[in-house]
Amino acid sequence: MKRFVSVWDMRKAFTLIEVMVAVLIISVVITALFQMKGNSSHIFLNLSKKLEINQYSSFLISNDNYGFEKQTTTLDELLGNFKVEDELRQELKKAKIEVIYQELEQIDMSEQSDENSSSGMIFEIGKTILKTDKSSVSLIRLRVQ
Repeated sequence: MKRFVSVWDMRKAFTLIEVMVAVLIISVVITALFQMKGNSSHIFLNLSKKLEINQYSSFLISNDNYGFEKQTTTLDELLGNFKVEDELRQELKKAKIEVIYQELEQIDMSEQSDENSSSGMIFEIGKTILKTDKSSVSLIRLRVQ
């Protein structure tokens, strides 16, 4: 009497092709994970730079002494009106920034043909650029004279 033996009962190990397919699948997954990690690190680095320059621009907006001229200053001078911890102030003294102002348009209200308004106000629209060694940001400014 013949006994039927299943193919699965005879196999005790994986074939070479099965092992190669498994290694291929694992290598594709690992490559995808490394690529995702690299992309997220790049995105995080760019976001941290943008956050830093946006904080510097907020210091510029809140300071009336700077923004309408071209000059080089330190962040410590820009933060003169703020209460800042000593450690942070020492770090900000090292950071040099350049403030550049470009006048875009000037509107003289005394030249307007309206007879009711006799105000001699002048509106100046300009762009202030805040440059550091790493990046820069620009702000639209309005000045009334």
